[in-house]
Amino acid sequence: MKLITFTVPCYNSAAYMDRCIETLLPAGEDAEIILVDDGSKDDTGKIADAYAEKYPTMVRVIHQENGGHGEGVNQGIRNASGLYFKVVDSDDWLDGDALRKVMEKLREFAKMPEPVDLLMCNYVYEHTVDNTHHTVSYKGILPQDRVFGWDEIGKFPPSQNILMHTVIYRTEVLRQSGLELPKHTFYVDNIFVYQPLPLCERLYYMNLDLYRYFIGREDQSVNESVMVKRVDQQVRITKIMIDAVDLYALPERQKKLRAYMFNYLSMMMAISSVFLTMDGSEEAFAKKVELWQYLKNHDERVYQKCKHSVAGACNLPGTLGHKLTLWGYHVAQKIFKFN
Repeated sequence: MKLITFTVPCYNSAAYMDRCIETLLPAGEDAEIILVDDGSKDDTGKIADAYAEKYPTMVRVIHQENGGHGEGVNQGIRNASGLYFKVVDSDDWLDGDALRKVMEKLREFAKMPEPVDLLMCNYVYEHTVDNTHHTVSYKGILPQDRVFGWDEIGKFPPSQNILMHTVIYRTEVLRQSGLELPKHTFYVDNIFVYQPLPLCERLYYMNLDLYRYFIGREDQSVNESVMVKRVDQQVRITKIMIDAVDLYALPERQKKLRAYMFNYLSMMMAISSVFLTMDGSEEAFAKKVELWQYLKNHDERVYQKCKHSVAGACNLPGTLGHKLTLWGYHVAQKIFKFN
């Protein structure tokens, strides 16, 4: 068994995937790198095959019909041989020094009678337009350099949620959670960092800037105009998250996790409501009403709590309510990191 599986979903990534892969190779023979060629139309598949030929004991390639980012992650989980699992997008990369320290720590975990379920590290937004970067750290929120449980976590500000860039899961936790990301759908990373969390009992945080998240391409899914066009997919993801976890069934020892997950779900309701409002059509308004009814039908308690949170403030009725929603969104952009 490998110590860790890195899964790299690749779609038409020929122009930049080399940088990503080269930052994973220093993890050495303890690592498995699964490159998922998601029906690419450029040289992505050839480049992936070349790495597998050059590093046959480390790199595996899966060629699939186009299924989207989620199916790339699914393929990684299905085929992973690593004790731990991390997704690295093909236009992102890992810091070398941080990776070396993480690998050392994972070797310690592997020797434990009860291995850690979830390792978390910091990540860095790399803004290419103005050549700046911003680090998201969990120092002061999570206990550092020791095993802990959810009862010891602090409060997560909206700008410091647990993202895909943050997490290294024990692979078996992902499988036990029943995680199956939808095909041909953006924003699946939200499910990835939500559904498995209740199964993570033993946590660990390293104050390292491991993941470097590239921001700069106009076609990225975090682009505001793109999000309005893809709002149906945002709504779909939100509904899947509503169904994924019964928040009020979580045990008492996970009450802080329940609060965190509620805040995350509330944020997803807010995002969906905002971009449906931005769409401005009668059809979009009807979809917003239907989404809130969907939540109410699922759990009246969660619905009522969301209604009196930031999500409810993004679902104000009438023309004035819509204007206030959009005003509030633009004020909150920097906080929620939509862009």
